[in-house]
Amino acid sequence: MMAMVNLSLPAPAKSPSRPPPKLSSQSSVPLSVNRPVNFEPLRHRLIKHLDAGHLHKAISTLDVMASHNAHQDLVTYSLLLKACIRSRDFQLGKLVHSHLTESKLELDSVLFNSLISLYSKAGDWTKAREIFESTGNKRDLVSWSAMISCFANHKMSFEAILTFLYMLDNGFLPNEYCFTAVIRACSTSEFFPIGEIILGFLVKTGYLDFDTNVGCALIDMFVKGNSDLESAFKVFDKMPDRNVVAWTLMITRCTQLSYPSGAIELFVDMVLGGYMPDRFTLSGIISACTELESESLSLGKQLHSWVIRSGFASDVCICCSLVDMYAKCTIDGSLDDSRRVFDRMENHNVMSWTAIITGYIQRGGRDMEAIELFCKMIEGPVPPNHFTFSSVLKACGNLSDSRTGEQFYAQAVKHGFASDDYVGNSLISMYAKSGRMDDAQKAFESLFEKNLDSYNTIVDAYAKNLDSEGAFDLFHEISDFGVKVNAFTFTSLLSGASSIGAIGKGEQIHARLLKSGFQSNQCICNALISMYARCGHIEAAFQVFNEMGDRNVITWTSMITGFAKHGFAARALEIFHEMLKAGIRPNEITYIAVLSACSHAGLISEGWEIFKSMHKEHEIAPRMEHYACMVDLLGRSGLLREAIEFINKMPCTPDALVWRTFLGACRVHHDKELGEHSAKMILQQDPHDTAAHILLSNLYASSGQWEDVARIRKNMKERNLIKEAGCSWIEVDNKIHRFHVADTSHPQVQEIYDKLDEMALKIKGLGYVPNTDFVLHELEEEQKEQFVFQHSEKIAVAFGLITTSRPKPIRVFKNLRVCGDCHTAIKYISMATGREIVLRDSNRFHHIKNGTCSCNDYW
Repeated sequence: MMAMVNLSLPAPAKSPSRPPPKLSSQSSVPLSVNRPVNFEPLRHRLIKHLDAGHLHKAISTLDVMASHNAHQDLVTYSLLLKACIRSRDFQLGKLVHSHLTESKLELDSVLFNSLISLYSKAGDWTKAREIFESTGNKRDLVSWSAMISCFANHKMSFEAILTFLYMLDNGFLPNEYCFTAVIRACSTSEFFPIGEIILGFLVKTGYLDFDTNVGCALIDMFVKGNSDLESAFKVFDKMPDRNVVAWTLMITRCTQLSYPSGAIELFVDMVLGGYMPDRFTLSGIISACTELESESLSLGKQLHSWVIRSGFASDVCICCSLVDMYAKCTIDGSLDDSRRVFDRMENHNVMSWTAIITGYIQRGGRDMEAIELFCKMIEGPVPPNHFTFSSVLKACGNLSDSRTGEQFYAQAVKHGFASDDYVGNSLISMYAKSGRMDDAQKAFESLFEKNLDSYNTIVDAYAKNLDSEGAFDLFHEISDFGVKVNAFTFTSLLSGASSIGAIGKGEQIHARLLKSGFQSNQCICNALISMYARCGHIEAAFQVFNEMGDRNVITWTSMITGFAKHGFAARALEIFHEMLKAGIRPNEITYIAVLSACSHAGLISEGWEIFKSMHKEHEIAPRMEHYACMVDLLGRSGLLREAIEFINKMPCTPDALVWRTFLGACRVHHDKELGEHSAKMILQQDPHDTAAHILLSNLYASSGQWEDVARIRKNMKERNLIKEAGCSWIEVDNKIHRFHVADTSHPQVQEIYDKLDEMALKIKGLGYVPNTDFVLHELEEEQKEQFVFQHSEKIAVAFGLITTSRPKPIRVFKNLRVCGDCHTAIKYISMATGREIVLRDSNRFHHIKNGTCSCNDYW
């Protein structure tokens, strides 16, 4: 473009000669003042300052000349404007424009184009358009290109495309700059179809075959407008002259579309092709490492070494990527390497601060340290940006600390981020995680502009707060407003359906996403597997799994977890070994799932073998959850002495989770001595642990030690510890019906209790004897029997019997562990009615049919 502009520059204009003014003989003014002033030295000085890059001195010289009503020629003004644009000193550029206006010179196309570019880059598209419209017959191809680019840069895609069409109507044939600008305008899902039409025009002109900028713009259009990496690769492969910018762009886009292995392959090809990666390339490829599922840390360390050898060790952008990479990829879960990179940086900018703060949040359980880092940051010279505030609000949400979050939000408002989407959405999420859904809804309603991300955030908030009705209402609102939903929307809705076991709603979402073309989306398929598994339809989950072409570690882990929760340990282990054969490296969550499968089935030797293989084969250091799984495996099997020995030999101090798991096993096997010891260990760490009090109370109650039960309950009351109320629910006709113990609030209460009485008679005739040991209150035996038959899960089953047809299984969900007597009674009910009953409690699924349960009475 510069060559074109220089060709159209006019020859320097000659200074007009002025006759000296006539003086009267009576004048008292000295003769020297009335002589003509020679401005040539000033002109030479101005040009000299420009050549030396002293822009401010050049402008000062221009001011001196203007004060004497002397003005430069068009060429000099053009050089001044271009210098201002290059240095991005737009205020000086506007000052040059004001001098140009005062000069009354007739502008040529070069100056008009420079002014359009000046105001466009200064963010004033209105002024740029005003100048463009004033150019008249001096408008050339550069003018059209500059205006299209201006609109594209300001995300005014429609105006950019319209200007491109007007240019064609005016008889101008677009060049590579016009094509690059209009293609950028089409890099959205809304205008992508127009971009495809322009591509056809582009191919005919031949620019695709030789221009790198056009090729890069097309890559972006396919990726940003249609998430089409395959077509982007076709464009890249067709580019004959690929520079470092093109390679870096393609590497970055591969990472953004979750194809890190492709980014790595491109990087290798780039280096082998003799191209030298720059700071942006290295930053992009390090970011790709964080997305890899295996060997990511090893490759990241090699790249870190390359960075040091290449002299980029102090580059802020690369260091930020390294901080992020070490935070996400460190095998032992520590942030030591990430923090070392951060601490060694000579200068911190907002990116580096945000990267380390986000790293602590993403690692899990390090939110308080993230908040401390944020407080340290705001004490220094680097102000936080909207991403930093968004991250720290997430930390407050993870801690359910909405009060601190509100203080940080007040700071965000002071920094001018009150209307920022990221900050607003994080505020919604923070309130939701803190259980303040009313405030989350208010924060959503107060957003200046609601976009898809805003809707996704509030939908996800309702889903995570088990309010699927609220989530679905918002989903319909999105549709009514014509907002196109994305994969995250469907994933949140599926999560909401799975959290409460609403399989009817889950199936509806499945149908909607098929119509929307998301059936091959990996993230959604993973959510479908989880939804069907958590709603009790494990075979539907397995069907989704089998039909998936591209599976990642989350896919395999979700399926293993599903089989484990449903008691199909053999199938869970089979999938685990298939995963290893497929070359997928298991992560920490995978091992929790497979160890849980062994625990639910009492597979002790298999469990030990898998536990030992974690570090030996995959260098995964066991976390507290893995130790808890092993304690659960031994405890469920009745090997309490082996379990306590395992706990005592742990290389780290067992936390409340481990002791709570052991206490649960002591409760099942009625070992009061070990139960009291484990409760003591829990309460030493957390005197307000509600679960420990309840489990110990239940242990005493099952042994008939009512005085000890009363003592613990009094202690709980004094500490204001509240036991979570048992609740069971069932979905019928897409509506959730909830029941508590002895519940009489349902509209069909009479029918429900009639059915309960009917079932009681039938199953007693089949041999059922109520087990009143599960009544944890001191009552008469007859009262205990009546009480135990009014547990919430039995009421929910009775309601299912009167409202669902015979072929369908009755699916009941409970927030706590199923009562042993209820488990026995429901087995008898399945015999008496011939119905299959699927019961999900807080631990697992029970598939009960013809008097037998999939758990084999081992849970």
